[in-house]
Amino acid sequence: MKRLAGVSSAIVLLAVGMASAQQPPIITNVRAAIAKQDFGEAERLVAAHRAANGVTPPMLEALSWISRGALAAKQGPKAEALAQQAYDLGVAALKGRTLDAEPHLPVAIGAAIEVLAKAAAERGARADAVSFLQRELATFANTSIHTRIQKNLNLLSLEGTPAPELDLSEHIGKASPTLASLRGKVTLLFFWAHWCSDCKAQGPVVASLMAKYASQGLVVVAPTQRYGYVAGGKAAAAADETRYIAEVQRASYPGLAQVAVPVSDRNHKRYGVSTTPTLVVVDRKGVVRLYNPGQMSEQALEPLVKRLLSES
Repeated sequence: MKRLAGVSSAIVLLAVGMASAQQPPIITNVRAAIAKQDFGEAERLVAAHRAANGVTPPMLEALSWISRGALAAKQGPKAEALAQQAYDLGVAALKGRTLDAEPHLPVAIGAAIEVLAKAAAERGARADAVSFLQRELATFANTSIHTRIQKNLNLLSLEGTPAPELDLSEHIGKASPTLASLRGKVTLLFFWAHWCSDCKAQGPVVASLMAKYASQGLVVVAPTQRYGYVAGGKAAAAADETRYIAEVQRASYPGLAQVAVPVSDRNHKRYGVSTTPTLVVVDRKGVVRLYNPGQMSEQALEPLVKRLLSES
């Protein structure tokens, strides 16, 4: 629960500096108001846009931003009410179109689902939140928000359960061992992306832990996936992107040069990797003991690794 709150608390910070000239003004202006903690102004902007234009996908995304900001500001009931409104209007807007036909509806509905689940968990209805996410996962299977929903479900339910097995059908470098074969070891899964600067910053932390504790039974596996492009966003065929991923690994992760790198979007979906990096620590019995979307410092991660290694 503390980590859920931590993820939520970062939302307001995301609103600062992320607004782009490419975004519709309603989204840019609402995010600017949220950054100032002026939720009243943000709601007025949404109401004015709706009065002038009706319910539009950008308006729904803006509404979802207000719900995220309210949750980060510890205004749970308000956040839940706004998220429910964004969800209901968003689902109604899907009539006659697919979710991913344009870019704003997936953001709006995905964020609304996230806020509704987090708000329920924070008020003590954790089981309800898990059931809700499981239903939404089935509803939005094979859409762009599947991984985001899985991430939020994992945040509530993955720790303390057996680690899902990895798809090892394709890899860079040496073949990866199955998680089942790693029973008796402590395994750190480092999910990364070739375009991800935060992943490059996390790499030295993972490499340092591996150097310190490999002899004691720590194994690192670094799953990634293809995204359809290479440097500069240039579209690339699968084989070309795979070669590019290998180049990035060599250049940006020298301390992890010998780590197994499975390549599959199935792994990212199973582990809900809508945030990179994502770190997962699996104990000697194959049970997930940490699920963390986002970066972690060595000081935060090392005590858990040491404790798990000390367990027989």
